Amino acid sequence: QVQLVESGGGLVQAGGSLRLSCAASGRTFSSHAMGWFRQAPRKERELVAGISWSGASTVYADSVKGRFTISRDDAKNTVFLQMNSLKPEDTAVYYCAAQNRPFGTRWSSETSFAYWGQGTQVTVSS
Repeated sequence: QVQLVESGGGLVQAGGSLRLSCAASGRTFSSHAMGWFRQAPRKERELVAGISWSGASTVYADSVKGRFTISRDDAKNTVFLQMNSLKPEDTAVYYCAAQNRPFGTRWSSETSFAYWGQGTQVTVSS
């Protein structure tokens, strides 16, 4: 069982930066592929970024490539999402999620992820 707790959300002006953190419980954190999703009002939840157990493999939504960076610190059981050059369209609730496998598969599918955090709100003002 893995419990996930997100933090770091808030209100920021367009062009600004935020760093989200996701703290995981459990001693098997390093064996889980991790992902960040987001859900904007009246929209479906979508994958933002994913990272394999070793951090060697990452995936990003086209809309955030070059602006967002996902990383992980297995010693601290934490995965991060560094968000730069934020835009109003990045406004959403951001969720951390974990797969029950190390390499990650079907990143865009919510059903590939067994564990979810409760989310943290990110609001970007224009």
